[in-house]
Amino acid sequence: MFNDNEHILLLNKNWGKSMAREHIENEILQLALEALKKNLQMHVEVETMKQDYKADRLLRIVLQGREMRFYAEVKATLNKAGIALLQIQKGKYPQQMLLVTRYVHGQMAEQLKQDGIEFIDTAGNVYINQPPIFIFIKGNRPPETFAQIPLKRAFQPMGLKVIYAFLCNAGLENKPYREIAATADVALGTVGWQMRELKELGYLLDMGKQGNKIIQRENLFQRWVTAYPEKLRPKLMLGRFRGDEDWWQQKTLDPVHIQWGGEVAAAKLTKYLKPQIITIYTTLQHLNQLLIENRLRKDPMGDVEILERFWQPEEAWPYEDMVHPILVYADLIATGNQRNIEAAKVIYEQYIVRLVRED
Repeated sequence: MFNDNEHILLLNKNWGKSMAREHIENEILQLALEALKKNLQMHVEVETMKQDYKADRLLRIVLQGREMRFYAEVKATLNKAGIALLQIQKGKYPQQMLLVTRYVHGQMAEQLKQDGIEFIDTAGNVYINQPPIFIFIKGNRPPETFAQIPLKRAFQPMGLKVIYAFLCNAGLENKPYREIAATADVALGTVGWQMRELKELGYLLDMGKQGNKIIQRENLFQRWVTAYPEKLRPKLMLGRFRGDEDWWQQKTLDPVHIQWGGEVAAAKLTKYLKPQIITIYTTLQHLNQLLIENRLRKDPMGDVEILERFWQPEEAWPYEDMVHPILVYADLIATGNQRNIEAAKVIYEQYIVRLVRED
């Protein structure tokens, strides 16, 4: 157990390391609100968020005598996976959610409107739909003075592999660096700088003699899911292929070498989907054997995507011939497909929530 001084010191260290991220969020929020008030005559108040919910801020906006309250989600950047996560998140708040972000381009604005996600950005683009008030502004360009926010190495490809290993293996952060490197299939030096960066970002807490502890697991999980399809997944792609119709339905894979991901794994886990894209993770050494055995032909438009496995398999694997549910979830979210998002919700509740819940 910590004494009071040690506990306060650890809290202060963790608070200080998260200040940079909070500063960026505050800057985005301030600029977005300024842009909103510049375009529209309205009164805006920012209130402190209650601890019961995980949104970043509570906003009170008064327009034409009408008061609107929003739970604000502040996002520095936005991609397809991020939008899918927002679709899942918006139903969890007792009031309307408002996305606050740096920039929403025209096509993305239409997508957010279609998905019912209200937003404001630092360029003055807006979508608010609170009858009888309806505001939709798109096409404004982002301010040049807003600095591009660099993505830390923690969320670049090698860092993402380590985070995935931590999310899937509780307590791995306390193992020797060599064991972490072997589990994540990365170089030993990668583990060293990744541990330092996770501490700086406020995701890894040094508890002294009690070792390290991954904290803010839900937030870390969501950031991993958002970064994975852009930063790591494209580098894993071994090709697109096509096989005989429904060739995969009666196929059982050897999980030591080959595993189902994406929609097929989701169908097996939830009995919810009829897969349209067949996702397989394997090693380079077993790729040719997989193609020959299943008569898979190279086809850039094929419905079979094969990716290189980026982790070391466990000896006792509880998910049969499927990848970990966290990776299944990320594959589904990356598609942006509504039915896949619904399946992802089921997988989250049945398999993932217990892994990312704080102790």
